[in-house]
Amino acid sequence: MEQSYRFTLITGACGGLGSAFCEELASRGEPLFLTGRSEAVLRARAEDLRARYPALEVRFRAADLADEESRLALLGELSTQGIGLKRLVYVAGIDTQMALGRYDEARVVAQCRVNLEGAVSLLRGALSLSALDGNTELLAVGSMSGVSPMPYFALYSATKKALEQVCAGLHEELRGRAKVTCVLPGSIPTRDDIKENIRSHGFIGRLSAKSPRAVAVASLKAVRRNRRRKIVGGWNHLIYLCSVLCPTSLRMRFIARMWKRTEKDFYGGPPAAQ
Repeated sequence: MEQSYRFTLITGACGGLGSAFCEELASRGEPLFLTGRSEAVLRARAEDLRARYPALEVRFRAADLADEESRLALLGELSTQGIGLKRLVYVAGIDTQMALGRYDEARVVAQCRVNLEGAVSLLRGALSLSALDGNTELLAVGSMSGVSPMPYFALYSATKKALEQVCAGLHEELRGRAKVTCVLPGSIPTRDDIKENIRSHGFIGRLSAKSPRAVAVASLKAVRRNRRRKIVGGWNHLIYLCSVLCPTSLRMRFIARMWKRTEKDFYGGPPAAQ
């Protein structure tokens, strides 16, 4: 089946930031293919978008991006349906916050697979589903958490830093054939646990936070301009500059004092007792 290379594949479409990307691109009339863990949520989101944008083409498939077979099934369905990709927006992520000693093996594996393995898998898969004519856009949501090593957020920080470096390498590999951007937002007030984190971090937390829509708009603008990396927000630019100038040992002591105040488990749940 011939591919039309019109669709945007959005992962993490069940969550708040994924929803903001859906809304922004739907308002532009761009065909969407949504994926996330909950088929019910995806169906409801697709029906809502179709009701408000009757001419919009929206398709969806539930997938577990931590599972290799599920990822391959998603990519296989896109190919079978003749859905060519104009754009990939990789939003999916797991942001467990606790001391590494409190993790069990399942938590280690899931966070690494969703935040890094899944992203690399879909970036690679998108190459075979895209025209690579210079207009293809590959956008991955990283994090300001990847700028510096982070006690109590160490694994998340490491996976986001690795994702940024993968995108940087791909940016050069695909020069002239595709645009590749890794966007680095601060906190995004989508779930209650994230809002509590922002509150607990006080003035600094509030300055670093940006709304889902602001992050989505800035991200899409950045990838259109083929920015290798995009830091969202002026305060976060200052944080990045400080991270370059400040010794790592001092940064980590400061981060540890802030981030040990609260804990959260996968998808916003309470920390597991270990």
